[in-house]
Amino acid sequence: MTLFDWLKELTGKKRDWDSFSDKERESFNPYMVNRFLSMHQPFIELVNYVQTVSYTDKKKYYTVYCNLLPKQNVWLKYIKSKMKQPTTELVEALAKIYECSTREAVNAVISLDNDDLEDILYKAGYQSTEVAKMFK
Repeated sequence: MTLFDWLKELTGKKRDWDSFSDKERESFNPYMVNRFLSMHQPFIELVNYVQTVSYTDKKKYYTVYCNLLPKQNVWLKYIKSKMKQPTTELVEALAKIYECSTREAVNAVISLDNDDLEDILYKAGYQSTEVAKMFK
């Protein structure tokens, strides 16, 4: 079964956990179910509550969701991040300048605006063509 089959089961069919084969049960992924259900505004608080259940007990996850979710077909649109990811050249340049990890450099790129980043790169000796390439 795919993730979308499981979502249909949780919001529509609501069959008993024991009616699934072992292979189908193994394909149930609580993390991905939580992720998609949380994309629907009315389910956010419910998903937050259900996440307190340990991921190892899939049967418990399934039965809790079956009992708490309304029996209706729901369109669960995946919401993508609108934040543009920095280029690897920019991240590596900042990591080299500040002598830090790339994760810390990504945080710096996110927190600083482009003018400040350009100033930092120019002061470190990068040319305008290199800087322009880093911001593409």
